[in-house]
Amino acid sequence: MTAELVRGQNHPLPARRLEIRISTGKPVVAGATLNDERGLMREPDWIAHPARPNLPGLEVPRQAAADHRLAVDLEALPEAVHRVNVLLALPTGVGGPATFATLASPFVAVTGLDGTEIASYTVIELTEESAVVALELYRRNDAWKVRAVGQGYAGGLAAMLADQGLPQAEVLATTINEAVAAGMARSVAPPPRSEGDRARRGATVGGARGAVDPRTVDPRTGSPNSAAGPSGSPAGESAHTTEPGGAEPDTTGRGAAPASGGPINYQHPRRKKAEPRPSGPDPRTAPAPETTAAPGGGGAGQAGQHQPVAGDAPGWSPEERLYNQVWGMFEDLARSTAAYRSAVDFAESRMEQELDKVLSDPRSRVGDAADAARTEARAKHNRLVDEARAVLERDVAQLMAESEVVEPALPHAFARWDNPCWQGYRVPMESPMAMRLGDLSLGESALLRIPMLVRLPLERGLWIDSGRGSGVESSLVDSGELRRLAGHTATAIVARLLAVNPVGDFTVHIIDPAGSAAESLAPLLGSGALRELPVPGPEGVRQTLEKLTRRVDLVQMAVRSGATDSLPPDLDTAEQLLVVHDFPHGFDDRAVTQLRYLADEGPAVGVNLLMVADREDARAYGPVLDPLWRTLLRLSPVPDDHLADPWVGHAWTYEPPLPPEGSEVLLSVLRKVAAAREAYGH
Repeated sequence: MTAELVRGQNHPLPARRLEIRISTGKPVVAGATLNDERGLMREPDWIAHPARPNLPGLEVPRQAAADHRLAVDLEALPEAVHRVNVLLALPTGVGGPATFATLASPFVAVTGLDGTEIASYTVIELTEESAVVALELYRRNDAWKVRAVGQGYAGGLAAMLADQGLPQAEVLATTINEAVAAGMARSVAPPPRSEGDRARRGATVGGARGAVDPRTVDPRTGSPNSAAGPSGSPAGESAHTTEPGGAEPDTTGRGAAPASGGPINYQHPRRKKAEPRPSGPDPRTAPAPETTAAPGGGGAGQAGQHQPVAGDAPGWSPEERLYNQVWGMFEDLARSTAAYRSAVDFAESRMEQELDKVLSDPRSRVGDAADAARTEARAKHNRLVDEARAVLERDVAQLMAESEVVEPALPHAFARWDNPCWQGYRVPMESPMAMRLGDLSLGESALLRIPMLVRLPLERGLWIDSGRGSGVESSLVDSGELRRLAGHTATAIVARLLAVNPVGDFTVHIIDPAGSAAESLAPLLGSGALRELPVPGPEGVRQTLEKLTRRVDLVQMAVRSGATDSLPPDLDTAEQLLVVHDFPHGFDDRAVTQLRYLADEGPAVGVNLLMVADREDARAYGPVLDPLWRTLLRLSPVPDDHLADPWVGHAWTYEPPLPPEGSEVLLSVLRKVAAAREAYGH
């Protein structure tokens, strides 16, 4: 029976290996502190946080997110630890909310490794706090319990750590916040969720909660939620819309909550699915039965399985269904790989413990018994790794089968440039919901590439890095070639934006002070697809930035005053994209300030930024540009493992959306865009 706790209430923990699931609606930082019998942290190493996510018996997420899973192994904690405090804090310096008052009440649940809920707690009545201790796991004699705490701190993370006895709390809080800011800068943002979906987050870990049905009561306020449908979805789900009749579909492809309560079924509709695998510090992965299917969808060639189908996800339109299916594949690969990596880590940890046990006793260090113990420990390790690898390979194979079906069915906005759909391209009449910015892959499954889809209009600017990245590929390419490829990547993205939007819905401004991007801009210029030619020199930089800054100011004032009908008649109401080549060439201090302003304020009013720049070239400006780089989503012109997923924070290898070498597809599409613009008089 699940316990729904109120502040101060406790509940026994029947298991030692647990998951703690957190849902807040918007990104927060999740961590955990270890405390002694007096409730104090003995040292800075007694906290798991994004900059240091692993401690013995404890693993926390590496970045801020709206949904978290923390893994706890109470038996593996140090002997001196008597309490584990689960903490939440708002990320600072990234433009998010300053207090919990503007967020949905955090929902926290303690579950077993199989997802069975043990206890839950909704942290209510938070106002000016920016950090909170949500739960406390504590030991009494040989038994462990969980207590609902809900202690908030207006002074933020530093005040919370200081309250637990840490002398240099401010320093550690700064380290954590810097790590979070860096993680958010490199994270691929998950699809947005509706308010109605966030109101039902209390139901996502399953189980009835006493006499209160979480499907009909808002878990944040306790008030009836008449719009709540029966669906639940896991971390990182996609946005969804209300279907006729008032029920809202689950758009993640993971299934819906049962009508009578009980555990939520996360599997894709009409698909069979493997039994849940542990993802905590003790993932004892076992081979799945041959009749099960991978998290991403139906596999091919196994008895009793459904074949993968393109668009096999809920949604209003084929485009939305394909979008949700791609994001489902992205999440499935992330979590399958996380389970595999956790299993390998566990196998290595256990082997080390068993070998240490053999070596700790001088009497058993040598001899046949010692050799046999070592052999057995290594055999156990290899067996666990092989079992985990078999499960991963099964999942990847089934996702590959799904990808082979989905990729050819993608619309223009989602398709690669080598997709046959471009041969029959026509200028669209409606704007797409999202656009492909490249491909993502992981080392364990390098052949499986997931389309990197981002919602439109863009919520943050883009930065094509023309300098040395962190990946291996960039070190094999000289600086001149990197700059050339960066320019071509920017052109490919601009071309796609023009191609997938209706005529006149997107205006592109290009700043090329030195004229160095002429080669990469040739398709845009030669086709006549641009409404405005690139502007050269410092004067062109100044005029363009002044015009776009004025547009942002006017639209902001009109929106705030509710007088959007009073905007100047000559104001271009189309979405604006500013492409900046060779930054900071041609920029003075005022221009840099305006650029930062456009990056921060522009996306909300339809002004987007795409920079082609080497960060090293801008070092002369010092730390003043650091917020700008963090605001933009960094992309690389060569394969580079710098992007993170929003669920478990893997480092994904990004590949830019370049057309095939020697292909004329991009120029052909842009000519059709230009012809349509001419026909419509734009």
